[in-house]
Order: sequence, then structure tokens, then C-alpha cells
Amino acid sequence: MKASTDRLLGDTPGTSFDLRILRFSGTDPAAPKAYLQAALHGGEVPGTVALHRLVPMLQAAEASGRLRGDITVVPYANPIGLGQVMFGDAHGRFAFGSRVNFNREFPLRTRRDAPLPALDAPILAEKRLKAHLLRLSAEADIVLDLHCDDEGLPYLYVARKLWPMMADLAADLPAQAVLLWEDTADGAFEEAAFAPHAGLPDGDPAFGRLVVSTVELRGIADVSPTTAAQDAEGLLRFLTRRGVVDGPVAPMPAFSGPVTPLGHVEMVRAPVGGAILYDVTPGDLVVAGARLCTILPAPGEEGGAVEVHAPQDGMILTRRSRRVARPGEDLVKLLGSRPSATAGSGSLEA
Repeated sequence: MKASTDRLLGDTPGTSFDLRILRFSGTDPAAPKAYLQAALHGGEVPGTVALHRLVPMLQAAEASGRLRGDITVVPYANPIGLGQVMFGDAHGRFAFGSRVNFNREFPLRTRRDAPLPALDAPILAEKRLKAHLLRLSAEADIVLDLHCDDEGLPYLYVARKLWPMMADLAADLPAQAVLLWEDTADGAFEEAAFAPHAGLPDGDPAFGRLVVSTVELRGIADVSPTTAAQDAEGLLRFLTRRGVVDGPVAPMPAFSGPVTPLGHVEMVRAPVGGAILYDVTPGDLVVAGARLCTILPAPGEEGGAVEVHAPQDGMILTRRSRRVARPGEDLVKLLGSRPSATAGSGSLEA
């Protein structure tokens, strides 16, 4: 393993950010190459701790000659967001300066070798960081962006053109749901990594080798030695199955979770503000009209409890970890079997 640090100058004199990069060299130039990053939203670290457990496994494979393809690992992909701490709480989802989500507005290229802004380009540091992450992943056949939700099941975002060829990733991790997206045009990292291939027709042979996914590793508080080891083992299983690492592979288990187009996801939002009493947890199956939670705008008063009900049958994928909401904020993601009446274009969340 070769570890290096790429320095990213900040937007004001005297500030800079260090991006730590771990590189592993494979023995077979024809083998698939992989790129794995975590914590693009700063404090979302379930992926970081999974990579911490995966790296020694990759070092052992490299030392024994079992590493066939090159692998690049970036455990903290967003040192800017990681450092955005206010009143003791990490705020790594949006850039403080521009208010742009760190997982939006990546450059969308039609070719892998299309030029990208340099590390010293005269643009905001967050834009230079996004360009650099794409540069680091440009040659990879397997690109995994490890995230987490608020509270939720492990699940994947997958481009529709890559499904079901990526069912092995869902099975090996294992994930409990898959969300299929088309062209969201919001410029998330996953979309930008897939953009050079997006023009290929359905069923193109190249899609059998390509893997691009946002991997949601449960909830933001699911950080433990047990979950880290489980996730690392799942990632290694998948890398072995795809031929990046040489070794025995057990028969692939069937993926039995729901595969849901983004347009079928119900983003159930708070009609009023107040404390939340949930009736459901991630993984629950609900029917239309079932009570999902109660919000308390006026606790103890007549009419001071407002119930929120399921708009259709489906499975609860996520819920918020903070038990207070403002009007319009997301309460749950519900995976429906039909299009949502409130579905819009673009990503599910800001």
C-alpha cells in the first residue's frame, strides 16, 4: 500500500485541507480497478470505519499476490465538510460558504478523459475537491461512494441501466433495498462517475463490468466494531466476486429486497412542527392509511397531536434520528409499489 496526501488550498490565505489517499497495486492490468470513498458528507462515518477494517484485508491480499486489480481508497473524502463544526455538532452536508450540498454539482462529463479543474484552479475549494475526487476515480470500473442515512436500512442507489447486473453488490454487502435512478441532473458524485457511460444503450456489454453506486450503510449512529467488520467483509466478498481480489467465492445469495424506482419513493413530510412519536421503524411493512407517527405542535391540548399516515402500501426505508421536525421536513422514506403522487424530478433530498 502506498499512502499519500494531496493538499487542497482553502479559499482564504493560510487555510488548506489534506486529502489522504491509499493506493493498492494489482498484479493483472486487465483486472477490474476499484475506487472506494467515504464521508463525502463530512461526519457520515459508517463508511470510514468500514474502510478502516477493509484496508488491512487489502494489504494482506497485496502482500500475498492475491490483489489482481488496482484499488484506491479515500476514507475521508471531504476534509472541508469534516471540519465544519458548529456548537459541537458536525455539519458536513452543505458547504458553509456556498450552501451547496457536497454531493451535488459534480462536473458531468461525456468522456472519462475529459479535462477537470486542477487542484490550484481559481475556483472555490469545494469545486476543486469535487473535480479531484472524480479524477481519482476516473479509471475505476468499480466506484463505490459510501454514505449513510439518518436512521435506516442498508441500501443502494443504482443507475437503471446497471440493474440487475449489480445485483451481486446488493447481495454481497448485503443491502436490504435498491433505489433505481435515471438521469437526475443534480450532479451527485455517483451520477458524475456514471455520466461517461450514460449514453450507452441498455444491455451494452460494458455494463457487465461497470459498478457505480451510492452505498447507504444504515444510519449515522450505526458506527461500531461489529457493523464495520460486517461491511468490510461484504465489500471484500464483492471485490473478490468481481475479480479485483483473487480468492474463493461462495455462491451468490439471492437478493430479495425491494427494487424501487425513485419515482415510487414516498418522501413523507411533516405537516406541522413539533416533537415526533414514531409508530414505525425501518424495515416495517405498512398499508395505505396506517399511522406512521404523531407530531405534537401543542402537547396536552385538544387537537395538539397531528397524526401522519402512509400514502400507500410499502416498506419503511428510513426515518429521521432527531425527534423534532419543522413543517415540510422529511419524516420517513417509504418504498411504494406505484408512483408517488408527490414525486418530483431530481434527487429525493436536498
